[in-house]
Amino acid sequence: MNNSIIYALDFDGVICDSAIETGITGWKAACSIWVDMPKEIPSEMIDQFRLIRPIIETGYEAILAMRLLYLKEPIDTIYSDYAHKINALLEQSKLTTNDLKKLFGQTRDAWIENDLADWISMNPLFSNLATKLQGLEKRCSWYIVTTKQERFVTQILQANSIELSSEKIFGLDRNMNKIEVLKGLMEAHPNEKIYFVEDRFPTLLNVLKNPELASVKLILALWGYNTSQDKTLASEKPITLQTLEDFLEG
Repeated sequence: MNNSIIYALDFDGVICDSAIETGITGWKAACSIWVDMPKEIPSEMIDQFRLIRPIIETGYEAILAMRLLYLKEPIDTIYSDYAHKINALLEQSKLTTNDLKKLFGQTRDAWIENDLADWISMNPLFSNLATKLQGLEKRCSWYIVTTKQERFVTQILQANSIELSSEKIFGLDRNMNKIEVLKGLMEAHPNEKIYFVEDRFPTLLNVLKNPELASVKLILALWGYNTSQDKTLASEKPITLQTLEDFLEG
């Protein structure tokens, strides 16, 4: 076992290709807010959602994103004015982000209760990742650092025969951002090198801006939810760009 390395892995976009499930959950939840939306999600909406998935940071935003897509907002205008558009929808709905987080979680819970196998099938792991993660604990310590609710992470890991104790899953329930989690991991492992693997370039940029985290090795997951511009900008920073084939091979 390599005690000198600690892996801190994002979940959605690094381990799990969750775009389909996130989009469908977002649509289901949006239907309970805006009754003009049809219960069955049109198949083309999932393809469109994949295109804007790179700018979504936390799952509940999928509710607002799906509403924008239903209203036929062009992809490029969503990208250029995302924050303003989702804030405007929040105001119109008279809901808070906490309301949406709760609704998103409840919508997922209902899907899981009604058809767990279907929900799991919409959350496939990226190619060969189950095998890599099943053997990772024997090589080094690893954690999950995500904005997803922890119970959903646990269910997907268990469905793929991956064992990771609950104290090593840092999700939405902890009310900590990823910067805070990484600082905590540094304190807990002062003599180890932390490798943080993330598919969102803005998240890695936030880490770079924090001098206390200067020793953390940053890795952009090229197979995840990022854009060609993200990849170009990351290549100009002290960030390692990694392919899925090379992930966890070191």
